[in-house]
Amino acid sequence: MTATRNVVGSHRDLSAHSGFPTEDESSWRTEAPARNIRRTVLPNGLLVLTESIGHVRSVSMGVWVRSGSRDEPLELNGISHFVEHMVFKGTTTRNAAQFAREVDSIGGNLDAFTGKENICFNIKVLDENVVPALDLLSDLVLHPTFTPEDIGREQGVILEEIKMDEDSPDYLVHETFTQKFWKGQGLGRPILGTVKTVGSFTQPVVFDFYQRCFTPRKMVFSAAGHLDHDRFVAQVAEHFSKLAAGDEQAGAQPTVPETFAHITLRRKKSLEQVQMCLGVPAPQIDSPARYAVYLLNSMLGGGMSSRLFQSIREDKGLAYSIYSEMSPFRDTGSLSIYAGSSVEKTPEVIRLTIAELRRLKEETVQQAELKRAKDQLKSNIVLGLEGSSSRMSNLARQEIYFGRFFSVDEIVAEVEAVTAADVQAMAQQLFRPEAIALTVLGNLGSLKVARESLAC
Repeated sequence: MTATRNVVGSHRDLSAHSGFPTEDESSWRTEAPARNIRRTVLPNGLLVLTESIGHVRSVSMGVWVRSGSRDEPLELNGISHFVEHMVFKGTTTRNAAQFAREVDSIGGNLDAFTGKENICFNIKVLDENVVPALDLLSDLVLHPTFTPEDIGREQGVILEEIKMDEDSPDYLVHETFTQKFWKGQGLGRPILGTVKTVGSFTQPVVFDFYQRCFTPRKMVFSAAGHLDHDRFVAQVAEHFSKLAAGDEQAGAQPTVPETFAHITLRRKKSLEQVQMCLGVPAPQIDSPARYAVYLLNSMLGGGMSSRLFQSIREDKGLAYSIYSEMSPFRDTGSLSIYAGSSVEKTPEVIRLTIAELRRLKEETVQQAELKRAKDQLKSNIVLGLEGSSSRMSNLARQEIYFGRFFSVDEIVAEVEAVTAADVQAMAQQLFRPEAIALTVLGNLGSLKVARESLAC
């Protein structure tokens, strides 16, 4: 059970946001069969998606709720993550220990996570155990008890989780950056909530949130693996058909969140290393320009051959960890760069980072570098879809964000259509000095960062 940032980078899982290409277009078209994807909407509005994969013996299934931490009222910050934890504490028919024993008895992997825009409960089992696994997952989602005693205990657990993240510098610098970048808005608030908000949750509050958000029209039930669609839909209907339809809206914000080009120096004397997060606004998840952004990100800091890695780590030896990443959402996004270095080296890390941004704006990338980025992007997508769990996630995310599924030919064509000029134009659009935000965390001493030093 985890909280997670929405992150898309060439070193991360891109499968949720695209189709299913591979490294070589010609070989892909002869070796990769079409995906067997089907969808059915139950009478109460629950959407069931399946992908049948005949050559595997596993089945992964997940219940996705189209609401996350950004959709919470300020006073309930963290309630999505709290409910995600609480459903595991017991239902009307099983307690937590019984869930654990039954999952182990079928060799399953039961888990959940909360993001900025979704909550997901999922399980992976052998195909012969679909029926008991579906019963477990459905019971978890449909029949939680939320007892006051369990709520009290879980508040203590999550408060410790908040403290743990405060002690994790690479997480803390990203969280600090995010809170300042989306200041005063849902995207800027922590998924875990705060000590104050988590401590205020009561049984009526938890039940009210659950009843408003856990409705069929706000859910997607996705599954992938060795299964038959019609049989699986009938099994899902046995559990979910009695659930009232509820409101279709998932609490989407009416306006695009505003970003703030802040410079934040947060001093934490206990840290041996200075953590840096530098970022800019970026296109939303379904933007027509998304592949240009992904390729730009890949070339900038997406792998060992990326410009930042080669310049700052390999050539100068200034940092061990240096990368860039995309965080796209339904109506906006960000591209950020992370590095960890000593306080003495931090000004030079910032200077070299800005120099690479400037170079992408001023110089057209070479075809060899662009081809390498395209091959890396397509390879990461296909590798991210090798298992039934990633296929299950891919189904749900494409439905939630795009309302459709992309063919192999579409994805390959989109990636291949991106030109060097497209990448340069995207760099010029993104890397504007007045839009750059920066957070620096650590034992900073006399370190200062002026806006002029971020000019690119």
